[in-house]
Amino acid sequence: MLLQVVRQGSFRRSIFTLAVTCLWLAASMPPALSTPRKPVKELVRMVRQDCGSCHGLTLKGGLGKPLLPENLADRDAETIAQIILDGIPGTPMPPWRGLLAERDALWIARKLKEGFPHAAP
Repeated sequence: MLLQVVRQGSFRRSIFTLAVTCLWLAASMPPALSTPRKPVKELVRMVRQDCGSCHGLTLKGGLGKPLLPENLADRDAETIAQIILDGIPGTPMPPWRGLLAERDALWIARKLKEGFPHAAP
């Protein structure tokens, strides 16, 4: 039976169709969210300077809440990224969506949960 399918060429067509479909799906998927769009140095500087102006230069708090791992333990990185992007209405926390891509905000959120680096790599 298999030999008959191979001889008819339908097996090869099926494999070809599967391969083309996989390549199309891979090409249409968004880039990995773990890789920021902006350079890492720029994101570190932004967090230290822009976020640090409210959250403290060491991120231990100020006008804004502390952004240390122990203070963010009750929120997942996706929630923190949404806060970064959309801000918190009625508070001084502004939205950064116009300046950051979603994957940049997610990268920042993950790094905040790990303990943000003190200097750019």
